[in-house]
Amino acid sequence: MGYLEGLFGVSGKTALVTGGGTGIGRMVATALAEGGARVFICSRKLDVVEKTANEINTNLMANNPKAAGSVEAFVGDVGTEEGVVALADAIREQSPNLDILVNNAGITWGEPLGSFPHFAWKRILDVNVTGLFHLTQTLLPELKESGRLEDPARVINLGSVMGSTPIGDGAYSYSASKAAVHHLTRILAKELAKEHITFNGFAPGPFQSNMTAFATDTDEKAAFVGKGVPLGRIGHPDDIAAATLFLCGKGGSYVTGEVIPLDGGIHVATGSNLFG
Repeated sequence: MGYLEGLFGVSGKTALVTGGGTGIGRMVATALAEGGARVFICSRKLDVVEKTANEINTNLMANNPKAAGSVEAFVGDVGTEEGVVALADAIREQSPNLDILVNNAGITWGEPLGSFPHFAWKRILDVNVTGLFHLTQTLLPELKESGRLEDPARVINLGSVMGSTPIGDGAYSYSASKAAVHHLTRILAKELAKEHITFNGFAPGPFQSNMTAFATDTDEKAAFVGKGVPLGRIGHPDDIAAATLFLCGKGGSYVTGEVIPLDGGIHVATGSNLFG
């Protein structure tokens, strides 16, 4: 095993990425498969995750035929209790262990403050917070079984820069839900460290995804959005991939309770210099 593979490789590990068919979930799944993991991805739309799994597996074989990683697709809806139980049962049928859980599935709603609807709170929190919590809770036996002192099981929760800075942009329930995800991540990191499970999060800024397609679905739009980011661009898939492999490989085995701001500096942007 080479030096870099020893620090950042995930060969032989089993992972579940919710919402893994598109956007950041797909970026995470690709990174883990490239790193050698067996990756389960799920979505409410089976055709979407099946297409993604086929594309990632085809690319793996074409570009890295010796790679041990693979991607398998499942239907999964974390927005209901029944959906969480069904997803956990489906994973258990395929694998007796789970080394990595990436709670990526999420939805949003945007509308002006004066007309923001009541139902848009329950649905967003059901998926983004309640589903995340209960799926983690349901899969704790598998994560505990995989966790070791020198090689803990890993959980990554997808937050957002909108959950760490006062940015609403009409997505009030989404922003609040992501702040809850950040805090839950820290709580679970504290409570489950003794079980050899790490809990960390990502707080991404703008990346190209279905959720941000209204603003980033063309190179021109993405460049325009990037001008508002302190580092001058939107995020790239490699930004997600590198952070994922860091947290899930040996290099991240001593990190827990952190929410990594993958946002190009947005979270520290406080306005213009006071004295010019």
